[in-house]
Amino acid sequence: MKNRPFLERLRFALAGIAYALRGESSFRTHAIAAAAAFLALVWLRPPPVWWAVVALTTLVVLAAELFNTALEQLADRLHPEQHPQIRAAKDCGAAAVLVLSVGAVIVGAALLLEAWVG
Repeated sequence: MKNRPFLERLRFALAGIAYALRGESSFRTHAIAAAAAFLALVWLRPPPVWWAVVALTTLVVLAAELFNTALEQLADRLHPEQHPQIRAAKDCGAAAVLVLSVGAVIVGAALLLEAWVG
């Protein structure tokens, strides 16, 4: 895939997002949460810095979910049988998504708190 034209690489990336949307319920859940976050921004109309923080946090969670999907697919393809180290790698990928998701919830709570109090 190296040195391919930009539009071709973009098509590969969009195919990855489409794959995750079709095949990964966690990615779909996070995509729905991202849409809800965007609607909350439209409704609350916070300062631009909140748009940036929420967008960055949301996109990091989605990216982590994509990395986790890639890790799981690769691990399952290269080593389909159960193995403790493969399980640990997959668990760590899932943990990374969880940690970032908790961070996103904290950002959302801070935004709502500022909107209601400030």
